[in-house]
Amino acid sequence: MRKPLYLAAFVFLFLSCNEGTEENQTTAGKKDSNSSPLTRPEKSAINPYVIVDVSPMDMCYFPVDYPKLKMAHSVSTAPLARVIYSRPHLQGRRIFHEVLKYDEPWRLGANEATELDLYRDAMVQGQKIKAGRYTLYCIPHPDNWTLAFNSNIDTWGLEQDTTRDVARFTVPVLKTQNSLEYFTMLFEEKEREAILLMAWDDVEVRLPFSFR
Repeated sequence: MRKPLYLAAFVFLFLSCNEGTEENQTTAGKKDSNSSPLTRPEKSAINPYVIVDVSPMDMCYFPVDYPKLKMAHSVSTAPLARVIYSRPHLQGRRIFHEVLKYDEPWRLGANEATELDLYRDAMVQGQKIKAGRYTLYCIPHPDNWTLAFNSNIDTWGLEQDTTRDVARFTVPVLKTQNSLEYFTMLFEEKEREAILLMAWDDVEVRLPFSFR
């Protein structure tokens, strides 16, 4: 008669202990989910580390898409030229006179001064430009732009030190049917020349480089 009593008591104690254990695990799980140091709070859309600039930095190479060609093992030599610049956009404005003004220097972009890397000596409109780093800026006019190469690198682009100009070039303005929102710089290849295209709104200018 005692065996059934002992068996019933054992089952009762086992179930009681098991329920208590499950309850403790559930409580512990809830506590961990709320207080775990690995749980990060949700971030707002604003970057908590730095202000996100509305004029993103970009770069262009010659040969065009040089980094991709290098990764595909299609080239084994250094690039010939690279431009690093920031891309302002119109935001409903017109390039003249709401953004730029004729006959006043412009940094050819936004933020830091636009920079040109020449990895090899180049000829530009009959002038020899030595390999090196230069800042670029321009003075826009209705029919042409004056483009300047400057030795004052690693600088902000609002003011240019004209005493450090290395060379200046005059390029014609082409009016297009486009309405390009973002200022764009890129290299085009034409008859073994690198043509640096600068375009914004309905304006295009081109500066040829020869590396022969």
